[in-house]
Amino acid sequence: MSDGRGEQGDRGEAVLAVFQRGADFARELLAENERLRSRVNAIETRQREAAQSPGDWDKLRYELLQRIETLESENRDIMEQLKAVESENHQFAERYIEIEEENNNLANLYVASYQLHSTLDPSEVLRIIVEIVINLIGAEIFCVYVCPENSNLLEPVAAEGADLELFHEIEIGVGPVGEAVACGDVVCRDSEPAGGELADQVPIVAIPLRVEDLPIGAIAVHRLLQQKAGFSALDHELFTLLAGHAATAIFASRLYAQSERKLSTIQGFIDLLTK
Repeated sequence: MSDGRGEQGDRGEAVLAVFQRGADFARELLAENERLRSRVNAIETRQREAAQSPGDWDKLRYELLQRIETLESENRDIMEQLKAVESENHQFAERYIEIEEENNNLANLYVASYQLHSTLDPSEVLRIIVEIVINLIGAEIFCVYVCPENSNLLEPVAAEGADLELFHEIEIGVGPVGEAVACGDVVCRDSEPAGGELADQVPIVAIPLRVEDLPIGAIAVHRLLQQKAGFSALDHELFTLLAGHAATAIFASRLYAQSERKLSTIQGFIDLLTK
C-alpha cells in the first residue's frame, strides 16, 4: 500500500511540475506577446511618422526653395547695385579727369592773363595773345584784329597758320567778325569753313575784344589743330575770359603807348624851351 501511495505522490508532483512549466511558459508567452505588441506599436508609430514626413519634407523643400529664390533675388539686387556703383565710379573718374583738365586750363589761363597784364608793350601783348589762342583754344589758323582809335575798321595785326596779307580789313557791323564786335557776343560755328580764300571764309569762331562799349579788336579762328575735335563748354568760357583780358591788355598797352608819346612830345618841348 505504501508503495502505491508513494508512486501516486510522485505522479502528482510530476503533474504539478508540468502545470508549473505550463504556467511559466504561458507567462513567457504573455511577456513575449506584450513585447511584440510594443514593437508593433513602435512600428505603427514610425509608419505614421513616415506617412507624415513626406509632407514635412515638401514643406521644408518649399521653404528652402523660397529662401533660395529670395537669396538669388537679393544677389541680383546687390549685383545691380554693384553695377550702378561701378558706373558711378566710372562717371566720377571721368568727371575727375574733366575737372583736372578744367583746373589745368584755368591755371594756364591765369598764367596767360597774368602775362597779358604784366607788360604794356603792344607787340608783346599781341605775341602773348597768339600763344594763348594756340595753346588754350587749339587754333591752327587765326587772325588778331585791332580797331584803331576813331575808326570803324578792324585791321589785321597778327596771324598764325597763314600769311597776314591774306587777311583783309573788316568793317565793324559787317560780316561775322564785324557783327560780333558790334554786338559784343562770341560767334561760334561747329563746322570748319570750306575751301577758298581766307578773306572769303566764315571763321568758326569770332571773339570780340571790347572794353565796355568801346571796340578794341577781334580774334577770328578759321581752323583748329588736328587733335582738337571741337569746342567744349570750357572753351566757350575761355572765349569770354580771353575776350575780356585780351581787350583790356590791348587797351592798356595802347594808353601806355599814347602816354609815352605824349611824354616824349612834352619832354621835347621842355628841351627846346630850356635850350
